[in-house]
Formats: sequence, structure tokens, C-alpha cells
Amino acid sequence: MKNAILLHGKPGKEEYYSDKYPSASNSHWFPWLQKQLIIRGVAAHTPEVPNAWKPYYPTWQKEFERFDITPDTILVGHSCGGGFIARWLSEHPGVNVGKVVLVAPSLGKDWVQDDFFEFTIDPQMAARTKGLTIFGSDNDHPGINDAIATLRTSVKDVQYREFSGYGHFFHSSMNTDAFPELLQAVL
Repeated sequence: MKNAILLHGKPGKEEYYSDKYPSASNSHWFPWLQKQLIIRGVAAHTPEVPNAWKPYYPTWQKEFERFDITPDTILVGHSCGGGFIARWLSEHPGVNVGKVVLVAPSLGKDWVQDDFFEFTIDPQMAARTKGLTIFGSDNDHPGINDAIATLRTSVKDVQYREFSGYGHFFHSSMNTDAFPELLQAVL
């Protein structure tokens, strides 16, 4: 059975501990995308990483690896989740997966607190996917734009799609929970 792992980014500490906001795995377009994939017969998982506001790579890896990762597994990562997927794929050169989309991936240049992003990018990681695409926005944070540029120049055969006015792909910038362009990219 085809499956998908949709990995959220790093929320702020105040957001993480507030009941005024949904959990990171239930914010922005994640519930919409998960439902759209389920409707199409894809078992879609949105793990909630504990203490995501203070990323610790072994914790993220443990949560991510709870799920089957096969040549048909779709991977979607937003912000810190996108950077995590880039690291995980780089450190697992024997693993093949399905389509991968990194939405506004972060490599921590604007908030690094530990060694979460200390890794060597595998320039061949896209060859072990059924297509690796990066989504960026023309008005995102400079640190995110730097991360996208690093990944685009480091990874062979990566595809890039730029959006106008989507900010960091939050609901507040997109003004919608639906993200049909992302659904199309993973299917």
C-alpha cells in the first residue's frame, strides 16, 4: 500500500505550548493534504514530534522512522521538516522512496541551536526518489531562501517551483488550507 509521511516544521515555543493554536501536524495545509491523500487511497501520516520547538535530531528521527519507508512512500516536509528529510535522505543512501516535496525547507541558518543540520548533503539523493521537488516563495525569510539555494546547487536533478506571495506557506500567507499544487506534485 502506498503511504505518505507529512512532516511539520519547528513551531515557536509559545505556539507549541498554547491552546490557541493547533498542534504543528494539524496546522496550515497539513490536515487538508492528509485528507486528500487518504481519499486517493494513500495512507497519510502526520507525526507530531515532541518538543518540536527545540529540534533534537534523534527525536525527529525516531518519530519519522515509526512508519514504513518504502520505494512508494511519499515524503513531504515543511520548513524544519523539509530540512530533516534532506538530512535523513542524505544519511540513508541505501533507501529509495517515492515522490519527495520539500516546502520552504530550512537548514537552520537563521535559528541553529544544536547540530540538527550538521550533515553533508548527498548530491545524489534525488536519484533515489521518484522525483524531488522544492517549493519556495518569492517573499519567504532570507534563511529559507539561502537553504533553498544551497539545496538547489547541491542536489542533482532537483526540481524547483516558486510561488508568488505564499510567504512561508503558512495559512496566514496563503489565505487557505487547501494546497492543490502540493497534492499534484506528490501524486
